[in-house]
Amino acid sequence: MATLRSLSTAPLHSPSAPSAPPSPSSPAPRQRLRAVDRDEVIDVTEFLPPGATWLPAPPHTLPTLPGRPPMVGYLVLIPADHPHPDLAPADAPAEAAAEAAAEAAEPLVRIDPVERTAAVDGRELDLTYLEFELLAHLVAHPNRVHTRDQLVTTVWGYGHVGDGRTVDVHIARLRRKLGAEHRQAIRTVRRVGYKYTPPTGR
Repeated sequence: MATLRSLSTAPLHSPSAPSAPPSPSSPAPRQRLRAVDRDEVIDVTEFLPPGATWLPAPPHTLPTLPGRPPMVGYLVLIPADHPHPDLAPADAPAEAAAEAAAEAAEPLVRIDPVERTAAVDGRELDLTYLEFELLAHLVAHPNRVHTRDQLVTTVWGYGHVGDGRTVDVHIARLRRKLGAEHRQAIRTVRRVGYKYTPPTGR
């Protein structure tokens, strides 16, 4: 087996600009990649974020480079409740800010999970069981895009036999019950699914 060499994790410096000495107060950069000897055994768990696990990636998902041996890759699985800052999506701060703004504003759509009631602008909605579950799930995750498959799995359950058209029918019913003024709170994301944008008080 050929020796694998990793890319250097040191930052690039211009040849003409002298590198500044590291500040004693600045934390040392965390080393993620390094060269390994042919027979060296590495405990990869020390490189994983807390709570994460790993498994080999399928060969067909790995890129190939001309004239280079086949690559070996691994998938790192991180628990949803332990997000890793280096792997956060680029739009995560914007989404978090949108959710915080939605929570700070006075909501027009109110969900009472204990009484299982929903109201819009003080008007109680007459919802079926699944309509309530669907609306409650959307309202609990404002400004987040949900695919039809995700909604079927979350609201209808893993054992449900059906497709995305079931979601479309229930969304249409919810929009009618929200009324013309607030129906656009549930927005269609073309070719993806739906998202709930909270209407705010006037």
